[in-house]
Amino acid sequence: MITIGRRVVSLAVALALAATAGPSGIALAQDAPFPTRPITLIVPFPAGGPSDALARAVAHGMAETLGGTVVVENIGGAGGTIGLGKVAAAPADGYTLGFGTIGTHVANVALYKTLPYDPLTSFVPIGLAGTAPMLVVVRPGLGVSDLRGLKAYIAASGGKTTYGSAGVGSIAHFACVIMLAAMKQPAAHVPYRGIAPAMNDLVGGHIDFMCDQPTTALAQVTAGKVKAVAVLSDDTVPQLPGLETVAKAGYPQVSFRSWSALFAPKGTPPRIVERLNAALRATVAEPALQAKMQAVGVDLPRGDDLAPAAVSTLIADGIARDVPALKALGAALD
Repeated sequence: MITIGRRVVSLAVALALAATAGPSGIALAQDAPFPTRPITLIVPFPAGGPSDALARAVAHGMAETLGGTVVVENIGGAGGTIGLGKVAAAPADGYTLGFGTIGTHVANVALYKTLPYDPLTSFVPIGLAGTAPMLVVVRPGLGVSDLRGLKAYIAASGGKTTYGSAGVGSIAHFACVIMLAAMKQPAAHVPYRGIAPAMNDLVGGHIDFMCDQPTTALAQVTAGKVKAVAVLSDDTVPQLPGLETVAKAGYPQVSFRSWSALFAPKGTPPRIVERLNAALRATVAEPALQAKMQAVGVDLPRGDDLAPAAVSTLIADGIARDVPALKALGAALD
């Protein structure tokens, strides 16, 4: 028997207490409730873009499932590396999460010589949040209606054609780089602080084209303010049934879909990851959210695609496939 203060406990109980003690010696209950305070979801891009819209919808649903609060914090800059760097450095307790994308976890590996995180080892995936095709949209009056026409326009401009994006390393930048490489045509990149100002300049005719997710592009296309000339994947877009796919345009190698996922810092306890994954699964299964996202061209994950391991596979496959291609294009930043 061991005496603790005035209490006498058995050796078995003492060993159990020791096994669940943290670094400070305070016992940590394995079934302690979570969450007991607000969770912060860092979106590493400015507010108003497609990633932000999906993140806020997912955060709202998860908060209801968890019975707590999920606060979205936008920390933009450097293609998402600043915000994700803060997630990687945060305590691994489940109260700071990050909203990563194919840009932050794949493209940035090639675009930046150093990153404040390792896409494969600095985080624990919670689960996939959504995927979407990319649309190629052009300014009013450009006079092209498909990718063949856009290629001819770029070739005739002598390198003066411009395209916009939400910033270096953003999904919009990444998609256009891949497309231009397949076309073997140069164009001048004009990065913006977010997709909204880029779209505004496209509508105003200040840039020639851009690659954008349906979440933000569809409204402008249906309003006739910009023209969609292709979808950069094998998927058709229900809202634009006559839109040419990239394969039909002669570039089957450019099958590109954006993806977004939730991440926690490395070392987050498995039980918390499981709790968060369960909340994410419940959220994306809601018919109301599915209908809302489908209306703007976003596909929510189902079944095995919601497993954390599926996100790890997306990252590893993307790095193996796309990073060498980007580096071969000399896309790395100084």
